[in-house]
Amino acid sequence: MALILVTGASSGLGHATATELATQGHDVVVHARTPARVAAPASGGQWAGVVIGDLAETGEITDVARQAAAFGRFDAVIHNAGTMHTPEAATVNTIAPYLLMALMDQPSRLIYLSSSMHRGGSRGLAPLADGTASYSDSKLWVTALAMAVASQWKGTATHAVDPGWVSTRMGGPGATDDLAAGHQTQVWLATDDDITPPTGGYWYHQRTQDPHPAARDLKFQDRLLHALEERTGVRLE
Repeated sequence: MALILVTGASSGLGHATATELATQGHDVVVHARTPARVAAPASGGQWAGVVIGDLAETGEITDVARQAAAFGRFDAVIHNAGTMHTPEAATVNTIAPYLLMALMDQPSRLIYLSSSMHRGGSRGLAPLADGTASYSDSKLWVTALAMAVASQWKGTATHAVDPGWVSTRMGGPGATDDLAAGHQTQVWLATDDDITPPTGGYWYHQRTQDPHPAARDLKFQDRLLHALEERTGVRLE
């Protein structure tokens, strides 16, 4: 069985993902913003561990990485945590995954939550520093980050996932996609041994799609990594 970290696992897709993995018998460590937000697996039982911290605060991201490191090297990390609100969107959706990667041992698998809205994101990176990034911007950037890591980190299978527009607290009651299918691709990518392509996929309901062209643009990836290094003071090796 695998040791798996799921960020943003207090509710919605994150909680559903963590619960399904725990039901399968995996050791699941969940992240939540505060202790009060930690809910038990919907299937009963207990988590293998809990890490606490607000991913909208850079200092707390560092502490989350420290807490997670105490569990050892993860087999999979699912970067599920997200927000639609400016100015937190860039920090939670892009900077937090970047910093957690840079500060933790390299896992065997990495899964990043993207969104179909990443297609409306901007190639301009100034909002990453000044706090004006939109949700679409942050999701384009984290998708490009996933593609960059897939090409540069050998030995780690890395993918981005569009879970669909589903009826969670973030998605709202008017969402039209299948909520039950919203977490299944993440679970599959974290655990299955027969995935094609083995790394660098952009997925929607276990099928690959083409992301925004910028996500696979090597020059844009390099600019993004440089901007994230400047923003955080931490280099991704």
